[in-house]
Amino acid sequence: MDISNFGDSKRTYIMGILNVTPDSFSDGGRYESLQAALRHAEKMVSEGVDIIDVGGESTRPGYVPVDAAEEISRVVPTIRELKKYFNIPISVDTYKSQVARKALEAGADIVNDIWGFRQDPMMAQVVSDSGAMCVLTHNSDDTYYGDLIRDVARELGESVRIALAAGVRKDRIIIDPGIGFGKTYEQNMEILRHLKDFCSMGYPCLIGASRKSVIFKTLNIKPIEADAATTAISVLSAQAGARFVRVHNVKDNLDAIRMTEGIMYGTAE
Repeated sequence: MDISNFGDSKRTYIMGILNVTPDSFSDGGRYESLQAALRHAEKMVSEGVDIIDVGGESTRPGYVPVDAAEEISRVVPTIRELKKYFNIPISVDTYKSQVARKALEAGADIVNDIWGFRQDPMMAQVVSDSGAMCVLTHNSDDTYYGDLIRDVARELGESVRIALAAGVRKDRIIIDPGIGFGKTYEQNMEILRHLKDFCSMGYPCLIGASRKSVIFKTLNIKPIEADAATTAISVLSAQAGARFVRVHNVKDNLDAIRMTEGIMYGTAE
């Protein structure tokens, strides 16, 4: 599978979030059971999702890490069942090479690494050996930057170099500037104001801001109440040239993006 599967450059594709964790910041525990996860996946597919992203460890601020074995026990059965019932690309949201390897063996098509191959030294080779696509997300242990936009772009470039050096093909790489990862509220807002800079780096860009703190801190609301504001960011992302958005609410974001595309290009599905 490569980026040609998402070959319409005038379209922004929807990655739907499927958290199979007990402690996700916005929907923890709702889809922890396999049957609940499958029902939610079926709903997303019926609403037009393009990719389902399965996560087995919450990465919210202050999250408690789980070991690879626990994460594998959460994501692998879910991925196997999804591939059995749905003809749709499946992504695994992990920064651990052991989890990625088992998920890929179970049928995952994409590895979504929130550390952009900079945390686990084996991750790039696991992805390369499998031929899978990958999402390389910017992240940092601190929030100190000399020039935020240039520094994030430079570090994303380093993630890309790690991937290419391991043999990952260019047409299998997606980049993500990492809203909510290693950034303050003000820095997240600055990234959102400069989406075009990241969407012009030569790789398809994914934006993942759904229900994140940059929204509920701006509006003083709860994460679960942030879907309408998430669609605003999805529209901005489409206008900036993002090829993917990662969201919880598929239908509302898809409608907003398709309307945006209809205005921009004179076409709509």
